[in-house]
Amino acid sequence: MWDEAVTGYDFGPGHPMDPVRLSLTMRLVESFGLDKQTTVAAAPAAGESTLRLVHTRDYIGAVRAASADPDSADPRRGLGTEDDPAFHGMHEVSALIAGQSVAAADTVWRGTHAHAVNFAGGLHHAMPDRASGFCVYNDAALAVARLLESGAERVAYVDVDVHHGDGVQTAFWNDPRVLTISLHEHPHTLFPQTGYPHETGGPDAEGAAVNVALPAGTGDDGWLRAFHAVVPELIGAFRPRVLVTQHGADTHVEDPLAHLAVSLDAQRAVAESCHELAHRYSDGRWVALGGGGYAVVDVVPRSWTHLVAVAAGEPIDPATEIPDEWRHEVYRRTRQDAPRRMTDGRTPHVRSFEDGGYDPADRLDQAVLATRRAVFPHHGLMP
Repeated sequence: MWDEAVTGYDFGPGHPMDPVRLSLTMRLVESFGLDKQTTVAAAPAAGESTLRLVHTRDYIGAVRAASADPDSADPRRGLGTEDDPAFHGMHEVSALIAGQSVAAADTVWRGTHAHAVNFAGGLHHAMPDRASGFCVYNDAALAVARLLESGAERVAYVDVDVHHGDGVQTAFWNDPRVLTISLHEHPHTLFPQTGYPHETGGPDAEGAAVNVALPAGTGDDGWLRAFHAVVPELIGAFRPRVLVTQHGADTHVEDPLAHLAVSLDAQRAVAESCHELAHRYSDGRWVALGGGGYAVVDVVPRSWTHLVAVAAGEPIDPATEIPDEWRHEVYRRTRQDAPRRMTDGRTPHVRSFEDGGYDPADRLDQAVLATRRAVFPHHGLMP
């Protein structure tokens, strides 16, 4: 899913959510010819009835008002704040991004395509009644809601952004049809200060919310160990009709807003794992979204180009040199030197939680075990 107009999601100079990350990603996708290996489509903006699948009427009205007159933005609605400054056209471009994710869900559910990617999406912090964390409309939750509306009995949402997927969790907190899994930096050290293992869902959906709170400093081995110790077993037990995943690139060691130490190569490995899980348990139905990521030259375009390539069935060898045309475009747009290869030079390895044993002195293992103890029994699994 791509419409150049999504780059209008722009909170202004100096804001971390620089829309150049989106345009540079699409240019890198094109440089590798992936636009010829996929169907590139643009969808209309989400309308009022679609937005109301998740958001309240009053909140949508507040966004419209702030979009027309930024000076009237209501900070009680999260608008006009440092994180979410109001800007002209904010409603329209936010609804456009949401429309791409909803259309991605529609095309996968109809079977037009097995996989769909909207790397402009993944705005997972927006709440039903307020903006939060650079997110105005929660396109990820809207995509899941559309799948439910269309008849999907079970939808799994896996979020590997460095920040807790709090908005999606909130939207489906008491809905047993939706399994939300979030791997994120521990709430003690990072926004939004939620996503503890004991957050497991409402009274009608116990075990439907899953949170892995990773210690600051977690690198490739720990991140992959946590993912594989939690996600595959739960997806296997839940057996979703569709898998929706959010691939925020801000887990990367170079990201300026967080404290994990994950490489591009591990991010690519998780994208491949999500692809495989979709085929194993969801008949290949996979909707993949972007998310956070604020190293806008070195990390985000490469990470999401790998995501597109994996979804397209045309994975890019990490050792591949990046085309000079893209590197020249980066310098023209940002005056920064671009990376030369599609790798950080790492070779990630998965250290199995079951086979490798549990180390009670390891904070990563403590985090994984806390999550497994909190939710696995609800799914008939041994912690």
